[in-house]
Formats: sequence, structure tokens, C-alpha cells
Amino acid sequence: MTSTAVRPATTEAPLVLTTDTPRTLGFFDQFTLWGNLGISLFGPVTGALVAAYTGSLWQGLLAVVIGCGIGALVLGGAAVFGSHTGAPAMVALRGLFGRRGSTAPTVLNIAQNIGWATMEIIVISQAAVAVTSERWRWLFVILAGIIATAMAVRPLGSVKLLRKFMVWLVLIASVYLFVQVLSKPVQELPQDGVFGFWPGVDLAAAGVVSFAPLAADYTRHSRTNKAAFAGSALGYGLAAILYYALGVFAVATLQTDSEGVITALVTLPAGAIALFVLLVDEVDEAYANVYSTTMAAHNLVGHLDRRWISVAIGVLATGLALMVDLGNYTQFLYLIGSVFIPLFAVAIADFFVVSKMRWDVSGTARFRWQPAVAWLIGFIAYQIVNPGTVSGWSAFWLDVQGKLFGGPVPGWLGATYTSIAVSMIAAVALGRIGRGRIVTSGPVDN
Repeated sequence: MTSTAVRPATTEAPLVLTTDTPRTLGFFDQFTLWGNLGISLFGPVTGALVAAYTGSLWQGLLAVVIGCGIGALVLGGAAVFGSHTGAPAMVALRGLFGRRGSTAPTVLNIAQNIGWATMEIIVISQAAVAVTSERWRWLFVILAGIIATAMAVRPLGSVKLLRKFMVWLVLIASVYLFVQVLSKPVQELPQDGVFGFWPGVDLAAAGVVSFAPLAADYTRHSRTNKAAFAGSALGYGLAAILYYALGVFAVATLQTDSEGVITALVTLPAGAIALFVLLVDEVDEAYANVYSTTMAAHNLVGHLDRRWISVAIGVLATGLALMVDLGNYTQFLYLIGSVFIPLFAVAIADFFVVSKMRWDVSGTARFRWQPAVAWLIGFIAYQIVNPGTVSGWSAFWLDVQGKLFGGPVPGWLGATYTSIAVSMIAAVALGRIGRGRIVTSGPVDN
């Protein structure tokens, strides 16, 4: 830090970028935080989609374990950026792309976080409507927005609240839902929407990796790198596996799909009570996205009080949630994954292998073209293997795929691990160019 940095007077998160960061979070704090973030109403929805993609109970469960495992490792690696540098996630990426170069992932991250915050508020309101009535949807949207924004204003206090109370209530509700779902006989899964095993893995991984751009915003308060890595990877990874698996089992036993899985869980005996507990807990997902949007904005306007930024973001997300529907959730996940999976694969390879954990995160950090090119290569690799179904965009990559492979890619080739491997290899290979310049940790400033 610079000598002009202001020491924090409290243990709450600093209000501006140049204030020193309090290191108050241990392993259990972070494990419970990330466990709560991993326990989400989106979990069963994603698991139901994975089940539909694989068309098999056991393949769906295996896809969930592999996909979430890969995503958890990426998340844990990204978490160390914050604990080691003391910088929020997008500020830490100055070490990868320089001060100006970090603007590109920052803008993308702001866009995706606002989208995720909006979607979380929508899911909360839809789950509440399933328990009550459609005419109260507007009220649940506003309440969720207010609570999420208030939590973002006091983020470290919110972490302590989650650790002390919500984690235990959520565990009880989760066990109850699993007992109810697993008590029903297993049925054959529908085969009309099967895409394959590896697309299911890609979907599961994308859901976990979508939190990698948020990780350092919280782990910058970690006492150690080990606590940051283990707390985030284990907390979120295990919770995601359980809740994605709940969705897979629900498809097999309750004969539902991704659109009806929440309603199917509500109709279980006392299911509404368990879902209500998860509904309350879901607010922490919206809070995380509101707060991380604020932290991303601090990479651009670090002198502004984060509390006012959080309020503005919360109002925007709440307003959008009142006006829009859930939309195409699957392709939203794929698009996020295709951008951030290779980005953080490059960042992890560069941070641990090329730069030896020495990043310049100051306001004078210079642009580095090598990781930028590696990111582009990894992004292209993802698109070629999994072009998606976005109108106009996917047709181009399907054409490239056909020219390279003479048709569809082999069934064993997954976009997630292919993109990670290609990105990391490119980052290390290109990183050897210009390694004579020593990368040093710099002070966090504007």
C-alpha cells in the first residue's frame, strides 16, 4: 500500500479503493460464506438442466461432480488473487492486463453481475409466488432488492450474520428436501432434449465459474491464502454439487424439468417451509452480485464511496427485476462461461507460474499483451467446441467447427476443460516472452 493509504477505523470493508483492507476472515468464515452462496435456488434449476442434457441419472450426477469440481478449482485459484494482493477482483486483474487493459473484463463483469443480481431477485420473487400468490410478486421483488442492497452496504457484517445463523437453518432445510426427494421411486429420464455428457459438464462448471470474478472481492479480507483457497473451493464446490444433484434427483423422482423444479419441491410435504428458508438465504446471492458490481466499479472510480454505488446498483437490479422475465438461463450461463472460464484459467496460470504471485495492481500497471492473446485463444477454443445456440453468433462458430472437424466435435471433447487447458498452455508459453521484466506487487490506488 502507499504511505498515503488510510487505515480502517473499523473491521468493515473500506469505503474507497485506497483504504487498507482489514484481514478478519478465517477459513470457517469463508467456508460458510461460500457454502451459503453455493446453496441457491438456481442449484436445482441447473441440476435439472444437466439431467435433461445427459438424459441419465448417473451421468447427470457424474457431470455435476466433474463440472463443479473443475469450477471449484478455478474459483479457489481466483480467490488467492484477493488474499495475496489485498485488491478486489477486477483491480487484481491489473496485474494481468495493466490498469487500462483491466477495463475490458471490468465492464464485462459489471454487466454480468447486474444480470445475475436481477436474475436472483426474479428467482426469489418466483419462489415466493409459488408459496403465496402472483399478485404479491412486486412486493417480493422490492423486499429482496432492499435486503440485498442493505447487505451490500455492510458486507463483512453480512458474512458474520450468515455464519452465525443462516448456515444452520439452511442445512436443516436441505436435509429435509433431500430426504423427501430420495424417498420417491426413480423414473426414466426424458430423452428428447439430450445434448450429451460433456455439455452437461460445461453447464455445471459455468455455474460455479460465474463466481470466480467475484472471489477476490471477499477473500481480500482473508487472513491467509490457504484459508481463501480452501474456504471458497470447498464451501462453494460442495454446496453446488449437493444442490445441482438435488435438481438431477428431482427430475428423476418428481418427473419435473428445469422450469417446474421449484414448484415441484414446493408441493412436497412441508416443502413450502423448506423452500421459504432457502428463499431467505437466496438473498445472499443477490447481495454478492450487488457488492461485487460495486467492487468492479471501484476499478474505474475508486474514489467514490462504495455504499452509494451499492445503492445505485441495487435500485437498478430491482427495477430490472420488476420489468423482465427469467429468460434463457442456459445460454446465459454458457456465454458467461465462454468468457470467464478462459480468462481465469489464464489469470491462474500467469499468477502462479509466470509471475510467481507477483502482480502489479497499482494505478500505473502496464498493459501486457501476452495474457490478452492467451485469453482470446482460450475464448476461441471454447466457442469452437461449444458454439451454443445464440442467433447470429453460433452459426459462425458452427461453420468453423465443421471446417476443422468435418462435422460436430467428438463426444469426449468438452468446452470447459479444453478451454482451460488451451488457455493455460497459451498463457505459460506466451508468458515466457518478456519474462526479463520483473513483475512486482504495487500499491492499490486509482
